[in-house]
Amino acid sequence: MAGDARDRLLKAAAQLLDEAKGKPVSTRAVCDLAGVQAPTLYHHFGSKQGLFDAVVEYGFGQYVRATNRRGDDPVDDLRHGWDDHVRYGLDNPSFYVLLYGQVAPGKPCAVTSVAETRLLQLLTDIAQQGRLRVTPAAAAGQFVAANVGMTLHLIAQPEGRVDLSLSRELRDNVIAGLIRPAPTVRSETSREVVEKADALARALDADAGRAGLSAGELLVMREWLDKLSAAT
Repeated sequence: MAGDARDRLLKAAAQLLDEAKGKPVSTRAVCDLAGVQAPTLYHHFGSKQGLFDAVVEYGFGQYVRATNRRGDDPVDDLRHGWDDHVRYGLDNPSFYVLLYGQVAPGKPCAVTSVAETRLLQLLTDIAQQGRLRVTPAAAAGQFVAANVGMTLHLIAQPEGRVDLSLSRELRDNVIAGLIRPAPTVRSETSREVVEKADALARALDADAGRAGLSAGELLVMREWLDKLSAAT
């Protein structure tokens, strides 16, 4: 059946790509493993590249569905998304290199558009909180460039020498550069300190003479009170 032949070709190509570890895979090898002739491959996929594109689209689609999660904090979602992306690349190096390592000038990858749309939505949510330092589109471009670059770098490392701490460090640096820290929520104790500092500052302003302090001491006292109000 035609559908069975197409599925067999997809599975054969996926298996051979995984086993090749970045080395070329021939259409003959794919057809032999799938048990079909070359014309069947071209009938379903048009070309060798068409077959590989279909395999990658299927594999990346599974990754997107498996990582489609949202938590309460979009910044945490960004961190998890970075780590999931790196793990996908390391677990599927041949697919990943086909996706990101063989780009054509002026032709963005259509397969990854779903994941990039999700990233843009996360960054838009962060921007609405007033925490994004640049536009969501600019942040998405920088985030993807760093995430993809790190993943390709790790894929290229010799077996047993992949250092994931490099990825975590770059991830945190990128996020810190794009996103402002969350506003500090003051505790009841902090608010009490602020209120008392403000009350004392108003009392000093109202009747500084009764405090028995020199002009210099009053300046120092006001500076301390201002710092208490700002820091707690």
